[in-house]
Amino acid sequence: MTIALRHPLTLRNSLRFPLQSPAARRDVLIGGLWLLVPVLGWLLNMGHRVRVVHRMHAGQTPWPAWERPGELLKHGALTFLGMAWYGWPGVSLVALGAWLESGWLLALGGLLWLLAVIAIPGYMSHYCKRYDPREIFDPLRALRRVREGGLAYWKAWSIVVPVMLLSFLGLLGLGIGFVFTSVYFWQVAAFSFATVFTQRFDLDEAEGPPGAATR
Repeated sequence: MTIALRHPLTLRNSLRFPLQSPAARRDVLIGGLWLLVPVLGWLLNMGHRVRVVHRMHAGQTPWPAWERPGELLKHGALTFLGMAWYGWPGVSLVALGAWLESGWLLALGGLLWLLAVIAIPGYMSHYCKRYDPREIFDPLRALRRVREGGLAYWKAWSIVVPVMLLSFLGLLGLGIGFVFTSVYFWQVAAFSFATVFTQRFDLDEAEGPPGAATR
């Protein structure tokens, strides 16, 4: 690969990562086509990103990565459940605050939701390492990893947010272009956060003995 998880986290590397080879570009196109299938396509794309990072942790070529869709669906569903688990307290309080017209509940719910969004990258890369579901459902550990990610973690966000906003330009392509720019953005985000946590926790090193704990 031209760009891998041990390369510096820069805007240029993040933007180039999903398009650096014919196989990578083909996977982006396939992902966009899958997005035309509601729900299922989104979960498969999530699983695809998990597999791409997992392969890089194992020193393998990440693309093509669309084989065994059942496995992709499993990884996508598990990581989505983690997102739902992290986000439901904030979303519930926002809904309750809107119903009761309570400003402080809305504010508290919004804060908890934002904290959940911040924590989610703290488990994604570690789940990619061993496919261990226990990595997903521990918000405190995820937040600790975010803290230990330091400034590099926030640098990843400084790349991800502008690319996310730019992905909406795909709507100009009769709307259909957005499915491809969305997949591209998610690949950029996956690379950016995986670079931070892989380098911070050496996730691409050989695994320890079975049952070894991860931080």
